[in-house]
Amino acid sequence: MINGKRVNNSKFRNALVFLLFLCSILPTFGLAQNQPITRPETLEEAKEMGKRAFETTQKELPRILEKIWKEEVLPVWQKMYDWFKENIWSKITPRAKEEIEKRKPVIEEEFKKEKEELLKEEIPKVGKSLWEKFKELIK
Repeated sequence: MINGKRVNNSKFRNALVFLLFLCSILPTFGLAQNQPITRPETLEEAKEMGKRAFETTQKELPRILEKIWKEEVLPVWQKMYDWFKENIWSKITPRAKEEIEKRKPVIEEEFKKEKEELLKEEIPKVGKSLWEKFKELIK
């Protein structure tokens, strides 16, 4: 709700996404200018100015995004990974190894039982069906 009125979520979300996009793109227009900004006198000058700004932004945006990625995003993710590795993973690993060692004999025994069961029941059926299929192909 905004000002006591219910807002349609999809419209609000679309407006928010548009504003975030606009706020992220607008600063690059200022960075891309090599000359002082002057007000266009005609519509053609405005079109040309917009076209130049778009082309410059298109050229510079990958470099700017790469810089942001390397200097801001990756360090944050690296810190999160290091924290997880030190605080969580180091506590989970010994407990998991201990639990695996406890359950290993039971798992091996279950595996042997399933293997024997397959050898007794399933494999002969598959062999017969393959042999029958082969006979049908010969005929």
